[in-house]
Amino acid sequence: MNVTVNGEERTLDQNKSVESFLLEIGIDPKKVAVERNLEIVPKSQFADVILSDGDKLEIVHFIGGGSQDVTDTFDIAGQTFNSRLLVGTGKYKDFEETKLAIEASGAEIVTVAVRRVNVTDPSQPMLVDYVDPKKYTYLPNTAGCFTCDDAVRTLRLAREAGGWDLVKLEVLGDQATLYPNMPETLKAAEMLIKEGFKVMVYCSDDPIAAKALEDMGCVAIMPLGSLIGSGLGILNPVNIQIIKQNANVPVLVDAGVGTASDAAFAMELGCDGVLMNTAIAAAKDPIAMARAMKLAIEAGRLAFQAGRMPKKQYAVPSSPTSGLIETK
Repeated sequence: MNVTVNGEERTLDQNKSVESFLLEIGIDPKKVAVERNLEIVPKSQFADVILSDGDKLEIVHFIGGGSQDVTDTFDIAGQTFNSRLLVGTGKYKDFEETKLAIEASGAEIVTVAVRRVNVTDPSQPMLVDYVDPKKYTYLPNTAGCFTCDDAVRTLRLAREAGGWDLVKLEVLGDQATLYPNMPETLKAAEMLIKEGFKVMVYCSDDPIAAKALEDMGCVAIMPLGSLIGSGLGILNPVNIQIIKQNANVPVLVDAGVGTASDAAFAMELGCDGVLMNTAIAAAKDPIAMARAMKLAIEAGRLAFQAGRMPKKQYAVPSSPTSGLIETK
């Protein structure tokens, strides 16, 4: 009989269970999620579900898309975190560099994309072999999704693969800007929340849209600083501040950070955290940049708590003017 696995046809000599098939091709059933004919197969049923002629399977896994002062923690959906820096796992040269950069950043939350397992060569390493999901909070995201349906389907698979219901939703508008498609984002967020997901959502820097997402039940709002991967920094700080001032859930800048000063600026605006990937992964020395970002987040947060001096139009002397030596 013939089945289609991740888009490729395979011939089986006999009926097999999902579990038997995975083991036969060298894939650990504990590390993947399986969709059969657009329906997720629960891990608990891998041994019981028998493949049939014409079945279409999707087998996916997660890929690579020090803490701060413990007295300054923040919560997302009931979970407490020490580090306010969230990092992505993509664009590194290999998983070893990914691991070292994450360790240097001090991040506790890492975003992971969901992609097909390489069934042709299942011996290839997986992210979970380098970045322990027991040590870090995996945040499955919908990177590369341009419709509500694709995003929802992806996160359903992600929950099955790892059991995580805290997810990052992003629905993109086009390939050129990767700007969020807000109508599709709102639609997807509503569906996911109804299914019990705790949704952290990438959105435009529109205070009205951000508030609508919070009112809907999203657990964190993640407005863009600028375009994904652009390194342009925070282009509209006024809107970011308005979003933060109106929010009752964490607000984290997502996308556009290019260097440490951008991260510090985001924190000085009062944001609860920053998510970044390219700024670290595309640096000449990703490990050093990861350390720089960790320090920038800490410095920016401390500066916000300290309260900056007011801006003034004219100079004000630092030294007292009384008691000056008189000149004739």
